[in-house]
Amino acid sequence: MDLAELEIFRAVAREQSVTRAARTLDRAQSNVTTRVKQLEETLGVSLFMRDSKPMILTPEGQRFLSYADRLLTLAEEARQSMQQAVPTGRLRIGSMEAAAASRLPMPLGRFHARWPEVDIAIETGTTQALIDGVTAHRLDCAIVAHATAPSAQSGLVPEFGAGLGGVPLFAEQLVLLVPSSHKPVRHPADLQVRNLAAFARGCTYRQCALDWLASGPDHEPHEMRVMEMSSYHAIFACVMAGAAVAIVPKSLLEHHRYALDVQTVPVREVHSYLIRRSGFSTLAYEAFFEELQRA
Repeated sequence: MDLAELEIFRAVAREQSVTRAARTLDRAQSNVTTRVKQLEETLGVSLFMRDSKPMILTPEGQRFLSYADRLLTLAEEARQSMQQAVPTGRLRIGSMEAAAASRLPMPLGRFHARWPEVDIAIETGTTQALIDGVTAHRLDCAIVAHATAPSAQSGLVPEFGAGLGGVPLFAEQLVLLVPSSHKPVRHPADLQVRNLAAFARGCTYRQCALDWLASGPDHEPHEMRVMEMSSYHAIFACVMAGAAVAIVPKSLLEHHRYALDVQTVPVREVHSYLIRRSGFSTLAYEAFFEELQRA
């Protein structure tokens, strides 16, 4: 078992195809097949279900994938720790959709201009999905949201999970988007639309929306059907069509202020944090964090 075999195994597991993995790794398809078989012989188990299309991991393969992720992450961290001069290597960044669109472009542009040798990979998702990605070593760090604000007196930040630490980055003002034709809204009972456009479970902003809907003066939850969307463009379209309401960061609306004909209602402030595994540190990560602080 060596790192090259682990890299090949992980690529096949993610692509669920030897052909696509070979293309991603720039290797011959026969070489990928051979190395996977050699790894299985070394471990004495089958890692993939050979009779399925796409290639699905066996229970043993699922278990081994978590080890492969950790081993490859540690190897990359070790390589980067030997490069004491400048940031190099790979940095895998996770981010919420809103932060990726409104907060990351400028610091990432400056980062790339200063450190072009760093290979940056960006993945977006809900807060919970990103926390899971950092915990499982699929991501090195991630920008996530939490309903709890950092303590100004003690400097303490919320708990994100075992083995994870976070530092506060910025605060977002969440606003309710309502179709322009809707009557004025002061509290949930004023809503006539019965659909909430939001991301999947695990999204902090979705939970904030549900909490707000349950905060009417009579303390009775405002019944809403959640329409799960995969992008903010889809969420905006639903609101513009009068089919739903939504709660989004105000900073995101600045990029669409000329295209959206909607009402906005202030809801609450939510803080965002940069999380990483305890003890994880590379020059690339430190340089990225520095750019985020400058922003």
